[in-house]
Amino acid sequence: MAYFDVASSAPLHPVARQALQASLDEGWADPARLYREGRRARLLLDAAREAAAEAVGCRPDELSFTPSGTHAVHSGVAGALAGRRRAGRHLVVSAVEHSSVLHAAEAHEAAGGAVARVPVGRTGAVDPRVYARALREDTALACLQSANHEVGTVQPVAEAAEACRAAGVPLLVDAAQSLAWGPVEGGWSLLAASAHKWGGPAGVGLLAVRKGTRFAPVGPADEREAGRSAGFPNLPAIVAAAASLRAVRAEAAAEAERLRGLVARIRARVARAVPDVEVVGDAERRLPHVVTFSCLYVDGEALLHELDRSGFSVSSGSSCTSSTLTPSHVLRAMGVLSEGNVRVSLPHGVAEADVERFLEVLPGVVAGVRERLGAPVGGAAEGGTGGGEPGGGAAGGRTAEGVPGEGVPGGGVPGGGGELVVDALGRRCPVPVIELAKVIGDVPVGGTVRVLADDAAARLDIPAWCGMRGQEYMGEEPADRGAAYVVRRLV
Repeated sequence: MAYFDVASSAPLHPVARQALQASLDEGWADPARLYREGRRARLLLDAAREAAAEAVGCRPDELSFTPSGTHAVHSGVAGALAGRRRAGRHLVVSAVEHSSVLHAAEAHEAAGGAVARVPVGRTGAVDPRVYARALREDTALACLQSANHEVGTVQPVAEAAEACRAAGVPLLVDAAQSLAWGPVEGGWSLLAASAHKWGGPAGVGLLAVRKGTRFAPVGPADEREAGRSAGFPNLPAIVAAAASLRAVRAEAAAEAERLRGLVARIRARVARAVPDVEVVGDAERRLPHVVTFSCLYVDGEALLHELDRSGFSVSSGSSCTSSTLTPSHVLRAMGVLSEGNVRVSLPHGVAEADVERFLEVLPGVVAGVRERLGAPVGGAAEGGTGGGEPGGGAAGGRTAEGVPGEGVPGGGVPGGGGELVVDALGRRCPVPVIELAKVIGDVPVGGTVRVLADDAAARLDIPAWCGMRGQEYMGEEPADRGAAYVVRRLV
């Protein structure tokens, strides 16, 4: 198996394993005690804090260890908002933040606070000028990730931090995806990260709060970790986390250059070898190890299962793989195709041969999934040769506008610029787009197709299909069930 999902969780680094095993014997006592065992544990904790602070770029007394990266984010957001409650209750976040940040924002909103969600462009990055305009006199805190966890796009943190400094607003940075590659530049005020992202053990997070930042811990008081993280510390895991962070940083420069080359190869080869694919995220300002692409007419869950059977572990932002059946909030905010989405995040030391094998296997896997779904082959139906009988998993049928929908496949084309209706109600992605592609050739240039769908991904994928196919997306209209998506044929 080739594990290509380190953006979710990286395998335990060998240095982390060694440090964990060694500290299990030395770090079991309470570091707050004054006897020998306690002093020994305190030395280990202090050394880990110094190593982590050096990697973060802060003072050791500014850094606290938490039970997870999510805990660090929630504590950081809540503490910063509480510390600046006199300034106001306005919170600024980007639309593509990690779910932990967005959940904290939702909790703040539910408690009566106000939240501004800054949009992003198609690369997934915020515009620093738009971000600056979201800051108000009553803004208590702003949040911006250092790099996106789904598409790898690096955010303009330094520019956002400067805008926040000018406005007198602290900036919290979620650095979970980028910290292994280097410190976060710019004058941020708070920073959160998670050890399992860089090969440390799960269950260790970092929260840095720079001096001068107003911060009021929320919840019962606790004397440990500057009051920011209650409870007895998992010292062996903390030591292993700090040791592995130092180790991956030592390898970062050389490994980043190597992985950038492999990612560039994936981006180029996927675009050439897989028809109807959209490679998403910024091509230049990106993490060195992450590449994401979406495939038309592909069920994301089926694609991941087939890749797993072929020996590759990857992840997806498709709604087909989500228990909520909604597309990734990141892909939705970017306005890019979500169906058949694949995120490849390469681990340190990945073999070039494994990447080559992935690139050789992928086209056949995608073609096989499309064939099972009855997707158009080579875009033939989209060019005007007519739709075929719906294949496996196809939608109910298509009818001429004004004619009661019997759900019979292969309805005729009405004359005089009539409209074709595709009933994809009750069908999940990518079926609505597949059915649209099958019938677009049956309408004259200038004619329209109305797709009835109640799958949340259709709202994103139908406009994306239009952009990829040179057709005009007319918009969304209300329907008795779901929505009607109207497409005009241009070519």
